[in-house]
Amino acid sequence: STPYRVWVSEIMLQQTRVEAVKPYFERFMHALPDVKSLAECEEERLLKLWEGLGYYNRVRNMQIAAQTVMEQYDGKLPADYEKLLELKGIGHYTAGAIASIAYGIPVPAVDGNVLRILMRVSADNSDIMKQSVKTRVEQALQQVIPQDCAGSFNQALMELGAIVCVPNGEPLCGQCPWHDFCETRKKGLWQELPVKKKAKARRIEDRTVLVIRDGERVVLKKRPKRGLLAGLYEFPNELGKLSEDEALHAVQEMNLHPMRIQKLEDAKHIFSHVEWRMQGYMVEVDSLTREEAGLLFVEAAHSEEKYPIPAAFAAYTKYMNI
Repeated sequence: STPYRVWVSEIMLQQTRVEAVKPYFERFMHALPDVKSLAECEEERLLKLWEGLGYYNRVRNMQIAAQTVMEQYDGKLPADYEKLLELKGIGHYTAGAIASIAYGIPVPAVDGNVLRILMRVSADNSDIMKQSVKTRVEQALQQVIPQDCAGSFNQALMELGAIVCVPNGEPLCGQCPWHDFCETRKKGLWQELPVKKKAKARRIEDRTVLVIRDGERVVLKKRPKRGLLAGLYEFPNELGKLSEDEALHAVQEMNLHPMRIQKLEDAKHIFSHVEWRMQGYMVEVDSLTREEAGLLFVEAAHSEEKYPIPAAFAAYTKYMNI
């Protein structure tokens, strides 16, 4: 458990399940084995290595933090909880995980799993979405965390929530070491606890995705440097659900000459605050218009290796390499 490996794994595990993360983690560590290589990695390669994990600002923030570590701490993550907190993208939980697991510093690491099991063991109906509740839990744990094995203690709590007092479905109370003194088990309240106030409903957004090809090449666009999926590549797409005629007109507006169009399947992708409901078209265009259009035509066979395309377009990337 090196500080760097703990850091990368914990950032990856935000918003993503352990089993899903494993192959990405191995690939990332093979390509960028230390802070220095992360700090110096070219952005498009970095985003490509992160492709499929989503929430790309996580890896951008990691690189900024890595550059700070190179400049201020000679390439080694500081063995200091407060200094870890100052690094870009590292909050209380991640700082606690690095400090306790990698350095043995007795500080708590409170994630969703830990919050859930502590609310349940004490039958506490506080809203775990409130920062004040999380702070209270951190302060309570600080009083009991063992000085000589903080990392094992924190990981035990995380694991208890991940595989026994599970987040989805009935907890495995018969396998739980807290079975005898858990207030939620005694009162049969597991379906009510923990209390988690519902987030605002996601905005629904209809989009039409255009997979535009001229033989072996496909059109990609780079998204703006700020906002959703910043700096990644995408297929040209339009707000709303376009008819075939409207889709052909949109392609003509790009100074391209469409020759044929084919309807593709519908797809959807859920972000934290918005849900894309997509329909797609494959459009073959005349290759002679490529230069005039001034668009990015890339070799379809190699595009997925070189250009980071977000998982939001996963349903349509298969049409790149036909």
